[in-house]
Amino acid sequence: MFSLFRINYHNQFHAAFSDTQLLNQAKRLWKEALEPYSSRHILAAARRVIEESEYLPTVQRMLSACEAGLAEYGIPAVRSAYLEAANAPSPKNAQSWSHPIVYLAGKTVGWYAMSHVAENITYPAYAQAYRELVKKVLGGQAFEVDAPLALEQKPAPKAGVETIRRELQELRDLLAE
Repeated sequence: MFSLFRINYHNQFHAAFSDTQLLNQAKRLWKEALEPYSSRHILAAARRVIEESEYLPTVQRMLSACEAGLAEYGIPAVRSAYLEAANAPSPKNAQSWSHPIVYLAGKTVGWYAMSHVAENITYPAYAQAYRELVKKVLGGQAFEVDAPLALEQKPAPKAGVETIRRELQELRDLLAE
């Protein structure tokens, strides 16, 4: 990724990372920030950034580009996932989710908060929970939405012999009339 940036943003790259120590610090920071994503995913995101921007990207811009590429894993972008979770009707676990982590991140934040607390508070909490789940998905962990609770089926009480005889007699009397 840094080689691509050095080639494509030559002057900006050398101005931003003027010495080896600074470059190494930046590489550590970027490695930590982009850790959940595979090398292939990061390189694809870097290529998209290069195609779309004439300026050297920030870590935040690369994170956004990596998140935009999550669709290839069937994972929606954070903003789309948040809107899906915030607007889902109840019962939440009975809905058809684009990915189970959309539901699980909403459950982590709390469904009451998702629908009653301001977005400027719930969105950052949701984004953090969602990104943690994305890391786990990219690490190979599978998730499922909690199954809706089934209604308890109680068998009808069995009628006693006397009750059956009485009801049969009532039917006979009705037919005889």
